[in-house]
Amino acid sequence: MFTGIVEELGEVIAKEDLADAARFTVRGPLVTSDANHGDSIAVNGVCLTVVDVLADGSFTADVMQETLNRSSLGQLVVGGRVNLERAAALNSRLGGHLVQGHVDGTGRILSRTPSENWEVVRISLPAQLARYVVEKGSITVDGISLTVSALGEEAGSGDFFEVSLIPTTRELTTLGTARVGTSVNLEVDVIAKYVERLSGSYRGFDLPKHGSDD
Repeated sequence: MFTGIVEELGEVIAKEDLADAARFTVRGPLVTSDANHGDSIAVNGVCLTVVDVLADGSFTADVMQETLNRSSLGQLVVGGRVNLERAAALNSRLGGHLVQGHVDGTGRILSRTPSENWEVVRISLPAQLARYVVEKGSITVDGISLTVSALGEEAGSGDFFEVSLIPTTRELTTLGTARVGTSVNLEVDVIAKYVERLSGSYRGFDLPKHGSDD
């Protein structure tokens, strides 16, 4: 379990393509400072299991083909920057919201509108996820806990939502430099899905059961 508060901007320093998976090596001195084999680290919002912790402040993690297909991790390249967060501790404050690291789908950055003190980013929203997203509710974008500032529908692009980035978010996460057209991982608020299920109106959608490798 995570909170969506990015701890560190990491860097992909190696990628090994396997038959039905990939092994990534990611540099993140902060998140590896107390990491051990088997620990969980969210990489762009995807919960991965640490295979090895290396002396240079990096870690390796295996990503199965299903996750590569269903998230933006398959598009990562050596030298790419990624958002990193260690699993939440029970004795820490919940700064964001409950994040599982189980990606529900991907969206695409449609536009960026800067202002003096913040920037509004518009992101496409897959139709099967739209019912779980509400204005002023929480959504996870590439592992970042964000508040939905607006919802709507754009001709030719379908549903979208908007988030407003403060300077800190722009400086300390990948969203600060992500270009229009970039694919991002989305995780909707799990509470919304449980409420729908318990109310008897659950319809399900064609997405991975986990969207993570943990």
